[in-house]
Amino acid sequence: MTSHFATLGGQRFHYLAWGPSDAPVMLLLHGFPEYSGAWADLVPHLSGRYRCIAPDQRGYGQSWAPPEVSAYGAGALVGDMCALLDHVAPGQAVTVVGHDWGAAVAYALAIREPSRVARLIVLNGVHPAPFQRALAAGGAQSQASQYIEALRTDGSEERLAENDFEGLMRLFSAHMDLSWMTPEKTAAYKAEWARPGRLRGMINWYRASPLRVAKPGEPITDLPEMPPEKLRVTMPHLLIWGDKDTALLPESLEHLESYAPCLTVKHIPDADHWICHQQPRKVAALINDWMRYEADQPS
Repeated sequence: MTSHFATLGGQRFHYLAWGPSDAPVMLLLHGFPEYSGAWADLVPHLSGRYRCIAPDQRGYGQSWAPPEVSAYGAGALVGDMCALLDHVAPGQAVTVVGHDWGAAVAYALAIREPSRVARLIVLNGVHPAPFQRALAAGGAQSQASQYIEALRTDGSEERLAENDFEGLMRLFSAHMDLSWMTPEKTAAYKAEWARPGRLRGMINWYRASPLRVAKPGEPITDLPEMPPEKLRVTMPHLLIWGDKDTALLPESLEHLESYAPCLTVKHIPDADHWICHQQPRKVAALINDWMRYEADQPS
């Protein structure tokens, strides 16, 4: 593993890299409340074949963390990754892997900049259209996502940071298996969260998002149209899903195939939202098998 800094759009960003410098690039996008080092459990099983690039996304870790909510719109987040790809893989279409919020950026990148994404792999993450419908339905996903509204409130970052990040650790582990979180990993995460302005930057992703969350039992009925032809993922797409996830529920995947015609779905029954840490060998095996299969398909 090597650590790098790059100037992207005039701002300083940090990324980690594993694997041979001449291998095909795999861009790995973390979610909340993680950082580039969150991929350390998975990449040893991938980096023999790929050049794995894992950035601290805007607001996280050692990357730029502007305080303004307006700096965290989807266009800016996708722009960061386009600039990073220009830096690490100029002129190449790469495999993009996203988890949680990283999946949101991966989907946006695939939809807005399809020439840059050869293959899309999502690990317990959601396409914006099916997810918005589930959030608005007022059912189980709406109930499970009420924490989003709590995070959007003023001062939530200060509350989560109190007592050595007690609230953030409680949110991290809510109804999930965090047995993989060793004392060493806990210390590393807290060190990243403690960087000035980072917790606000991380939570600003939620504040800037246009996603609307219904109150349980009170569906939102005036959603805008989300036509598949405008939100389509055209490249081969693998979704790996930990079935014990309690933050993202199966209803958030309904009708995904209408937005992703080249979709393959694989389930891991004994994993939850933190699938990359709990089952890294299984996840990597599914990725490697699918990548080999796709490479054998006629162009």
